[in-house]
Amino acid sequence: MDIRLKLILAAVILFMVGMPVSGILRGMKPPPPDPDLANLAEPLQNPQALSSSGSPQKITKEEMVFIPPGEFIQGTKQGGFNERPERIVKLDGYWITRHEVTNHHYFDFVEKAGHRQPGPPSRYAKRLAQLRSPNQPVAYVSWHDAGAYCRWRGFRLPTEAEWEKAMRGIDGRLWPWGSSPRIFKANLGGPEDGYEATAPVGSFPLDRSPFGVHDGFGNMMEWVENWYEEQAVDSNESREENSADRGGYKTLRGAGYTSHGIDLRITARSFMVPDFRDETIGFRCATSKLDKNPDAPTNKNPKA
Repeated sequence: MDIRLKLILAAVILFMVGMPVSGILRGMKPPPPDPDLANLAEPLQNPQALSSSGSPQKITKEEMVFIPPGEFIQGTKQGGFNERPERIVKLDGYWITRHEVTNHHYFDFVEKAGHRQPGPPSRYAKRLAQLRSPNQPVAYVSWHDAGAYCRWRGFRLPTEAEWEKAMRGIDGRLWPWGSSPRIFKANLGGPEDGYEATAPVGSFPLDRSPFGVHDGFGNMMEWVENWYEEQAVDSNESREENSADRGGYKTLRGAGYTSHGIDLRITARSFMVPDFRDETIGFRCATSKLDKNPDAPTNKNPKA
């Protein structure tokens, strides 16, 4: 081969090899900013208490509803294996929040207690702008976050039995409004109910239990206290139980604004690891003893 041709070929090879090396040495050009991520911080820090017309919104108070002592029907014969058996459970009286905890009240906790902000642990959230009005239920909270908020308020998470009785009443109904599964009575999957994402708490008058507790069927799935068991016979387990033999999952109750299917009932149960955060999961609080105004938070363990 002609010496000149060899030199030209060697130069071409060196040039091709040198391009990626020089790029590494100079540093790669950063990717363009993600417009969804660029707007995350401000909505997370300051959910705006303004209506669509620009006037101040009326903030929904965090009210407690008393659930009287007595028996109720828990579980069902109609559902899946983890909804069985249908049984009679007796509970003492307790209080539970009428609504799911809202952005307004949770961000007050974040600010005053120095707790981490609710938000996605990754870049997969695309609905934050639709989830951040003050009266919408707070999303992207783990089981630990939910428990910390409830303790800060002087409350706790409800047990499975407490949650189900509060949402279902005592007559064995499978939906808050009775025995009909008509889904447009609650905020479930699809825009047909008028909301593409979560609705302000209390927006569905029929998604209201016989005790007056709202949004137990739709809007958000909710953390409860219990470790998940496939067949939840003992619904009043000790809160000191070790999770090692329970698979490490906490129980979720209720359906959310993305939920679809014919098997949606108040008795339905799901589960997730306690560190998980998602746009479909929220919570509410409960207490066995209400000896103060629920609008006056306690600060006994602010960073738990």
